[in-house]
Amino acid sequence: MELQALPSRIGQVRRIISAQLRYWHLDPLIDPTALGVTELLTNVHRHAQPDKMCTVDIALLLDRLTVSVSDHDPRVPTVNDAKLLDTGGRGLALIAAVSESWGIRPEGELGKSIWFTLPAPPAALALPPRPVYGATTDGPFRGTELSAVIREHGQTEARSAVVG
Repeated sequence: MELQALPSRIGQVRRIISAQLRYWHLDPLIDPTALGVTELLTNVHRHAQPDKMCTVDIALLLDRLTVSVSDHDPRVPTVNDAKLLDTGGRGLALIAAVSESWGIRPEGELGKSIWFTLPAPPAALALPPRPVYGATTDGPFRGTELSAVIREHGQTEARSAVVG
């Protein structure tokens, strides 16, 4: 997905990626992925020039989740040794700590991509779809016929839910 790395968008991207990971039944990877994406998008917001535009990609290949953030700034970041009381400068070190591997792919004057990988849990550890208790798919359902609904609630004229 392509976006401008503004603070308000970072939370939206986290929610989108979390939903995709749930869809793939990779719930155990949501927290480390969200942390890594947050750090990379924050770096784009703070440091990327000439603009804050970037692309976030996630790919699940075999047993690896790969996340990359690409921006238009050709400058390659460095891992800082942040001092104890520093409030920033730990983003790439955090990514290195939570990921299986990570790296930077320079793309010349077009910018760069920073990526990290996480091992996908074995199928046995992936969360299965959860049943909805009390639900059934065996129809027909009593009381849902139009005549039964009209008998119970009476026939009324349809009205708009929009005021004005």
